[in-house]
Amino acid sequence: MPRTRYRARWVVPVTSPPLADGWVDVDGGIIRAVGAAADAGRDAAAGEVDLGSVCVLPGLVNAHTHLELAGQRNAVPPARSMPAWAAALLRNLEEGAGAAPVAIAAAVAELHRSGTALVGDVANTLASVAALEAGPVEAVVFHELLGFDVAGAAAAAAAERLDRLVSARRDERVRIRPAAHAPYSVSPALFRALAAVPGPRSVHLAESREECEFLRAGTGAWREILDARGRWDPEWRAPGSGPVAYLDALGWLREDTLLVHGVQMEPDEIRRVARSGATIVTCPRSNAWTGAGVPPVSAFYAAGASVAVGTDSLASAPDLNTFAELAEVRRLAPEVPARRILHSGTLAGAAALGRGRTHGAIEPSRCAALIAVETPAAVRDVEEYLLTGIEPEQIAWLAGAEAGRGAPAGF
Repeated sequence: MPRTRYRARWVVPVTSPPLADGWVDVDGGIIRAVGAAADAGRDAAAGEVDLGSVCVLPGLVNAHTHLELAGQRNAVPPARSMPAWAAALLRNLEEGAGAAPVAIAAAVAELHRSGTALVGDVANTLASVAALEAGPVEAVVFHELLGFDVAGAAAAAAAERLDRLVSARRDERVRIRPAAHAPYSVSPALFRALAAVPGPRSVHLAESREECEFLRAGTGAWREILDARGRWDPEWRAPGSGPVAYLDALGWLREDTLLVHGVQMEPDEIRRVARSGATIVTCPRSNAWTGAGVPPVSAFYAAGASVAVGTDSLASAPDLNTFAELAEVRRLAPEVPARRILHSGTLAGAAALGRGRTHGAIEPSRCAALIAVETPAAVRDVEEYLLTGIEPEQIAWLAGAEAGRGAPAGF
C-alpha cells in the first residue's frame, strides 16, 4: 500500500501522552510519522483514512501463554492450591488430551482478534510453532525444559540441543528461545546449562506457597509430586532461601529473563528483581484460577520493576484477551497511573521478548502493527478507558499495518 495517513479521535503512542485528533502515517508496514492536528501538514501522505471516534494504539503484547494447552479450555476446574491444579492438568494430558493443531490455530486467531501483535508462548512440544508461522501474530516461543533429576552431562546435552535449535532458526517472526519450567521441576545443573543459551529466557517463579516451602525445607506438595513421578533427586538439598535468591545463584536473575507470576515474592525480593532488570510477567486471572493467590501487583510497580502482562493458558484463564488482563491489573493496582499499566501490556512486554525497538509503541521506524479501539465520544481519559476491559468486537486492525499477513479489511 502507498503511504497512508490514519486519522483518529485519539492516538496513544505509549511512550508519550495521548494525542487528541491524532494521526499516524504508515508505509510498507512501517510507521513513518505520528502527530496531532496542529502539525498535520508535515510529510503529507498519499492518502488519508478518517477512522472516526476510535483510539489507535500499538498491538498488545501477551508476554506469557501456553498455546499447546488450547484444548484444555474449561477442562481443569479452579483449585485451592497450585499443586492440586497442576496434578489435575497432568492427569488430563496423560489421558491423551494433548495439543490439537486445530485448537492451537484457533487460539492464535483468538489472540489476533483481541488485539495481540506479539506473544511469548511457552511450549514443551513446540506444537505451536507451525500455527504461529502461518498466522498473523509474531512470537517468541520459549522451549521449556523440565527434569529435576537431570544431572550434569544430560543437562549439558539438553542445553546444547536447544542452543542448536535457537541458532538454526531463520524466521524472525517466530523465534525460539530457552525456558526452564520452575525451581521445583528443573535441576540446578539444567538451570545452569540453560543460562548459556541465548535469551530472552523464561521461568515460572514464586508462583505458589508450596514452591517457597520446597526451597526452604525440601518438603511439601511439590516434593510429593516429584516422589510420585519418580523424578526426585536424593542428592538435592534445599537451599533454605526464597525463589529469587535461588534463581540468582543459578545465573538466571538478569535483564533478559522473564519471571512469570511472582505471586509469592516478598518486598525485598521484588526490589532485588527490580535492581536486576529482569521482567516480572503478571497473570492475575490465571493465579486466581489455579489457587496460586493474588500477585502483589502494586508492589511490583512501587519497586520500579519492569512489569509485563500475560494471560497464561486457556487451561487457567477464560480467554487470551490481554485487555481483560490489563483490566484485572487495574483492579489490583488502582493507584498506579494508567499509562504505566498500558506500558506493561505493550512496550514492557515487547522489550522483555527482545522486540523493544520494533513493537509496543507508535514511533517512526517501528512496526505498524496497530489496532483501533472503538471509543465513545464522551471519553476524556483514553488511557484509563483502555483499562476497562475492551472486548474483541471493539477492536480492528489497521489495513496494511501487518504487511499483508491477513489483517481484517475493516479499516
